[in-house]
Amino acid sequence: MTLKALIVDDESLGRRGLKLRLQEIDGVEVIGECSNGNEALQAIPELQPDLVFLDIQMPGMDGFDVVKSLQADDLPLIIFCTAFDHYAVDAFKIHAVDYLLKPIEDSRLREAVERAQEVYARKSAVTDKAQLLDVIGRITQKDPSEVQEWLSEEGSNGAQYPEKIAVKDGGNITLVPIADIDWVDAAGDYMCLHVNGTIHVMRVTMKALEQQLNPALFQRVHRSTIVNIKRIEKISSHINGEYHLILNSGDKLKMSRSYKEKVSTFLQ
Repeated sequence: MTLKALIVDDESLGRRGLKLRLQEIDGVEVIGECSNGNEALQAIPELQPDLVFLDIQMPGMDGFDVVKSLQADDLPLIIFCTAFDHYAVDAFKIHAVDYLLKPIEDSRLREAVERAQEVYARKSAVTDKAQLLDVIGRITQKDPSEVQEWLSEEGSNGAQYPEKIAVKDGGNITLVPIADIDWVDAAGDYMCLHVNGTIHVMRVTMKALEQQLNPALFQRVHRSTIVNIKRIEKISSHINGEYHLILNSGDKLKMSRSYKEKVSTFLQ
């Protein structure tokens, strides 16, 4: 198993030194380098690294700010690197795989990579389950969400989803009927619910929101977009392999290539 790694450090010598040392370790391949937090926020979605060696102290946007700006459910494995050990507690509070103190010892670097490989292996097991559900769905002609419910029912009524979702706005709480939601997009740590031309903003991760939405009605079509499939009127394809979903509200949503297999589900 080889992990694709990204190095983020504002010191060029630090990036070069870490890259050279990682080349001596089996199971990790450096696919890119970034000199600041803003570059990292652009590179992570584009390169999709499995592992990021992230310097904490950087001008403008530090390592913690980078992590906070990424979607929690799409976060790569993080190994923080810094010259100051008082950041250790904060690093592990946001679920870092490991914490390396500069100057980094070779033995600690190897240990951190091995720990990342173990964590990634457990993460991959979840992905394998998703792929298995997809295969079963093709055989049974069921949607993967239906397969999951079908396999886990065993006499139960299956998962129950709320009819309304509470959106806090200052001292007010708005109960939004979930069936009225057209689509959802992520904006940092916030989710924007598009409901009949109105946008409701709530502080919640994409993953947490998905757990409240019935997958038979709501599907992810992009790393930052969920759509109510009943609102889809038309699907248009593009030569680059992407699709655009046209909703009955007139909204046009991009469907990334990694989700293109869901198109067949929408057309049924």
